[in-house]
Amino acid sequence: MATDRLVEPAWLEEHLDDPNVVILEFNWNGTESYDKWHIPGAHGFFWKDFLWDDTVRDFPTPEMFAERCGALGISNDTTVVCYGDPVQFGTYGWWVFTYLGHPDVRLLNGARVRWENEGRPTTTDVPSATPATYKAGSGRNDHMRVRFAEIIERLDDVKAGGNTALLDHRSPEEYNGERVNMIGAPDVGAERAGRIPGAKHLFFDEFLNDDMTFRTEDELRGLLEDRGAMPDRDVISYCRLSHRATLAYFTMTQLLGYENVRSYDGSWTEWGSLVGVPIEK
Repeated sequence: MATDRLVEPAWLEEHLDDPNVVILEFNWNGTESYDKWHIPGAHGFFWKDFLWDDTVRDFPTPEMFAERCGALGISNDTTVVCYGDPVQFGTYGWWVFTYLGHPDVRLLNGARVRWENEGRPTTTDVPSATPATYKAGSGRNDHMRVRFAEIIERLDDVKAGGNTALLDHRSPEEYNGERVNMIGAPDVGAERAGRIPGAKHLFFDEFLNDDMTFRTEDELRGLLEDRGAMPDRDVISYCRLSHRATLAYFTMTQLLGYENVRSYDGSWTEWGSLVGVPIEK
């Protein structure tokens, strides 16, 4: 796992006072976890507030992203470290920053769980920020993303075991069509339950140890290859809103060196409500 995109807690603690490092915590439900405690200097967000456009079901425009980054003291040269509660919201933050072209964005291995287990410093203080200049980029890294229309075109290839491997990273109950959301959350998010035809199940949690760190390279490769997701195939990952899919994306591209991976960010929330598209149960 020779990548500088995954940072360990010891590294981050050494850089807490580094003016060129900005830490971002993304939360699933408001900022309840962040308010309880967070890593010193970290800025906390309900994930949609920073990572989505205000009015369009899409990611921020380059100008909107630049404005949000600049307000936090992030320039184009800043090292951004993301973590989340739950862990997949950190990978989602990493994915969005990378998709929107930020050059140096990293993920904290183990997120809040490992940080707390190791007894590292925490605080409830909300940091201030000195605004910085962030130059808006000219585009997005669209090679990271796939839309539903292309998946429809590839369904025959998926079902035939061709060049496209489609991975579903939701819970077993979601994959089997028993629910449209995971157990413990409101069962909402799509009009129908089920899965995209031909998708192989690989629950995102299988990539992780109990402390939310990533498993060994051999273990990760075995999980993927067991589902037919080989490095020489085109791999598409999805879940319900693509948070869990981005954890799989990070695993494949940053830890294992896969080159042909894309995230279907519409995921089941979109697919399960589209008129005229097939599902399996």
